[in-house]
Amino acid sequence: QVQLVESGGGLVQPGGSLRLSCAASGITFSIHVMGWYHQAPGKQRELVGTISRDGVTSYADSVKGRFAISRDNAKSTLYLQMNSLKPEDTAVYYCNALGSYFPWGQGTQVTVSS
Repeated sequence: QVQLVESGGGLVQPGGSLRLSCAASGITFSIHVMGWYHQAPGKQRELVGTISRDGVTSYADSVKGRFAISRDNAKSTLYLQMNSLKPEDTAVYYCNALGSYFPWGQGTQVTVSS
């Protein structure tokens, strides 16, 4: 049974940082290109960035230079380091494979507000 469990969200002030985690189970995590997605209120889910099996990353223009994706294949865990957060980063954040072919987890809420 495939399960993706996101954690680490919360309320943070503009300019602050958060580190999100995504624990995967029921899959051979290391063979998949993984991604972080976010969904802001009233908007469609969007891809934030991806990481290849060997750690090559790519990012949406809106987060480039502020966010960093990493992975620990031994722990089947994906990470998203979020720095210099802006109010427009407020969203529910999800992880999934690129192409989102696994069932979605519950996501973790990130709220950036003063």
